[in-house]
Parts: sequence; structure tokens; C-alpha cells
Amino acid sequence: MGILQKLLYLSVLLLSSCTFKYDGLLTSGGAPNIVIKDSKILQLQSTELKNLPAALTQPTVAVYPNSFKDLTGQRKSNSTFALFSTAVTQAPEAYLIRALKHAANGKFFKVVERVGLDDLTKERQLIRSTRQEFEEEQKLKPLLFAGLLIQGGVVSYDTNITSGGVGARYLGIGSNKQYREDTVNVSLRLVSVSTGEVLMEVLVSKNILSAGISQDVFRFIEMGTELVEIEGGFTENESVSIALQRAIETGVLNIIKIGIERGYWKYEKIN
Repeated sequence: MGILQKLLYLSVLLLSSCTFKYDGLLTSGGAPNIVIKDSKILQLQSTELKNLPAALTQPTVAVYPNSFKDLTGQRKSNSTFALFSTAVTQAPEAYLIRALKHAANGKFFKVVERVGLDDLTKERQLIRSTRQEFEEEQKLKPLLFAGLLIQGGVVSYDTNITSGGVGARYLGIGSNKQYREDTVNVSLRLVSVSTGEVLMEVLVSKNILSAGISQDVFRFIEMGTELVEIEGGFTENESVSIALQRAIETGVLNIIKIGIERGYWKYEKIN
């Protein structure tokens, strides 16, 4: 049992001797002291988009529920049984509206409600009929109309674009690392309501990385009659939702910059 205890101690030292850092990109390292960049969906992923200067005159934009959606039809990958869950969220317009609404800390675009337009219209009709019945003179304000529409969608989700790994074993002690890269592509179009012209179009690609590390000890003890095998490992997968959110925010940022270059809008002057 002395050899077995030594092997256990050795495996503990082996598993705790390395550090692996994962910051949205695959980096070198060992296991399992993980340092992960804190990403929260409650905040914008792009600090550049959030900290843009305010628009001199805020353009009013609308996002309809069917104008920006998942166009891939991609299902979650699985090699053992069929999955009916989609690989991409079926409400990507939520990320687009959030990116537009929070650009320049909410001081660049005016975003009008169109996803829940039916509910909004019914509620206004109820208010109007109630006020008419009780002879109230106060009138509802007119709905804002948008001069611009943003359309597009998640046009592709490709899995296993690249994959690979590396490993080594010496005297029954070894480790290996594996990685896989997926890609999501998002298309955005800015359309003029008055003319129907597509003013600008951007296509954004975002990589989604997965990485796994495992280490093991394989030894025969007690004169080669008893086998000891110890394994340990972990896998880190980048969130598809966060990757999609970053891609959409990058697309909105590019639209703002192109609009500045073409003179569609201007930044507010900072004193």
C-alpha cells in the first residue's frame, strides 16, 4: 500500500501544479486553477459601444420581431442521440434592442417598441375606450414612428471549424489538452423607411471556443498484479449567448461608425 499512497500523492501534486487561464481565447496552461474573465449578460460586452459619445440628434429606429431572427436552423450538436434544442437563441432581437438602447449609455438611438406592438395597440385601445366612456378629455400621445429599420439575423452557425489537441505520457503519468472552435455570423442592415433604401450593411463573425484538459496516472503495482489508474480533467465552453451578444454589439458599433463617416448622424460635441 505504500506505493499506492505515493502514487496518490503524486497525482495530487500533478493535478495542482499547473494553472489554466481561459479568457474567451484558448491559452497555454495546465489544470484546474481556473481564471475566467467575468462576463455578465446583464451588462454590455462591448465597453466601446457603451462609452461612445452621445448623438447630436438621436435617430429613431425600430426592430420588428421577424426582422431579426435565427436563420440557421442549427440544432445543438450531439453524437449519441437526437437533440431538438436549437444551437442559437430564438429571440436574438432582444440582444439587438439592448445594444441599440444602451449605445452611448442610452444617448445615441431612440428605440421604439415593435416586438410587442399588438399588446401595445390593444392597451391603447382599452385606455381610449375607457376615457371616452367616462368623458375624459385627456388624450393619448401619438406613437413615435421610426425613420429607420434594422433588419438581418443570425445567418450561420458552424461547428468544429478547427479542433485539435496535444498530449504526452511518461512512465504511466500523462496529460492532454483539446480544443474546438465554432463560429457564429450575424448580418445587420439599416433601412430607410422613407425610401426603402438599404443605407448600410455589416457582417460580423465571432469565434466560440471550447477547451478541455485531462491528466491521468496509469501504473501496475504489487509485482505487476494490481492496476492503479487515476484520471482528472475539466472542460470550459464559451457561452453561445454571450458570443452572439458580442457579435451583435460589434455590428451595432460598426453601423454607428459607418453612419458617422457617411454623415447620417453626428456625435454630440463634448466641451
